[in-house]
Amino acid sequence: MKSVKDVKRKEYYIFSPFLRIFHWIMVVMILTLFGTGLLITKPMDVMSPEPTYTMMSMDLVRDIHFIAAFIFCAAFILRIYGFIINKGDRLFPRFWEGHFYSETVEVALHYMLLKPHHSPFLRNPLARASYAGLYVMVAIEILTGFAMYFMNSPNSTGGLLFGWVNTILGSEMMSHYIHHYVAWLIIIFAIGHFYMVLRAEFMEGESEVSSMFSGKKILAHVPKDANELD
Repeated sequence: MKSVKDVKRKEYYIFSPFLRIFHWIMVVMILTLFGTGLLITKPMDVMSPEPTYTMMSMDLVRDIHFIAAFIFCAAFILRIYGFIINKGDRLFPRFWEGHFYSETVEVALHYMLLKPHHSPFLRNPLARASYAGLYVMVAIEILTGFAMYFMNSPNSTGGLLFGWVNTILGSEMMSHYIHHYVAWLIIIFAIGHFYMVLRAEFMEGESEVSSMFSGKKILAHVPKDANELD
């Protein structure tokens, strides 16, 4: 039997600088947007009998929220550009290929402890599907967020681009509700993603954590989708 030291691993470069930069900007901006969004929804009271100056004024919180939103959107444009010029920076899984569904079920059964292992992948099909869901939620946040942001200037360029969202949803308040609850879904996704990445790194040896710094995955087995890099 081979010892751990005898196991030969192969290196695969799949994540470009565009994707890695977007990933870490996304992490910071999602946390910033969620934290400031909670403060905007339920502002903190300043417990003082006299007027008190605080750096955490609501104007500052709102400014941070808006700046983070614009940075996030700019990063998403960078992500799309990376997808165009780098084959590895896939935005969505290959839904049109039949094997995608059987492989997704195989990975899901493994995570539910109904299957002892799953085939090695460079791009976990179940994770790819969940990222597609994340992008849909991000799109909802962008549309509802800018619809509320430009609500007071309906004749501006932004108002013309996003004003229809409030009209379709029925009111600005409905946009607010959807924006708020989808934000919670994104945070729940982030928590699950963090757990699954650590699980893949330490239990399955898929170098998930290090790959978001180096762009490389180092696997002991030939991944089933290795041919997609050709």
